[in-house]
Amino acid sequence: MGIILKPIDVVEDITREEFYAKYLKPRKPVVIRNMARTWPAYQKWTLDYLKQAVGDVEVPLHNSSKADPSAPINAPVAKMKFGEYVDLIKDSPTDLRIFLFDPIKAAPQLVKDYVAPKDLMGGFLDKYPNMFFGGKGSLTFLHYDIDLAHIFHTHFNGRKHVLLFENKWKKRLYKIPFATYALENYDISNPDFEKFPALDGVEGVECFLEHGDTLFMPTGYWHWMKYLDGSFSISLRAWDKSWAVKARSLINLTVQRNFDNFMKGVFKKRYMDWKEKKAVENANYALKKNLPKR
Repeated sequence: MGIILKPIDVVEDITREEFYAKYLKPRKPVVIRNMARTWPAYQKWTLDYLKQAVGDVEVPLHNSSKADPSAPINAPVAKMKFGEYVDLIKDSPTDLRIFLFDPIKAAPQLVKDYVAPKDLMGGFLDKYPNMFFGGKGSLTFLHYDIDLAHIFHTHFNGRKHVLLFENKWKKRLYKIPFATYALENYDISNPDFEKFPALDGVEGVECFLEHGDTLFMPTGYWHWMKYLDGSFSISLRAWDKSWAVKARSLINLTVQRNFDNFMKGVFKKRYMDWKEKKAVENANYALKKNLPKR
């Protein structure tokens, strides 16, 4: 059977009423083709343009290697000036990525180049964007965002392959306890079902983003991304109206994250080994019980 991937809904444009009824209320992902095509960024934002704007800023870099057991989640593996990194991803494949970069701090004029889609929903922190850059072939490991925001993820300058999974599949995806990511030793795009049998039958959504496409990812959606070209994206975040989701977000950002970092610092590899073992046990149990129930 394998992983069951359905193509994502794609629309050129959408009204507030349609967006709420078809995607926000049921928390269903969608690609909106024309949303960003009215932004100045659609024409202006190239790698060279951003290099000129923030090229001297030193940025942390991440790769696809398994995390250091004693390091906090998302700890960088190196640092480099942004301009040097742009030259790197333009010229050759690399697994080095820039994660959660806010260029507005160094180049506030960039805030005029994009517009949060407030005509579709409220709750945006539009002056605090996150940007992500990757070289051809680089991967963003399977995870969901710790703050549980709704995300409008717009891609520029190339192509990106995206796999999405509802949070109800978290145990079958081998979710690590006290974390928002999965085991790092399997490839969700081509899994070994003998080693990871719980993945067999998991249902997800697949899409390929091109320049100017905007992906709406509802709160809690797991996502895996692969850069097919040296390219970049901007994420605009909006809070869910549910107080239960807000409370869970606060717990994730404070209690869970601090507890996890403390345990890593004290027990290091022993703690990480326990978490990975527990992820496998939870996945096997969910498979045995046929969870989530369809």
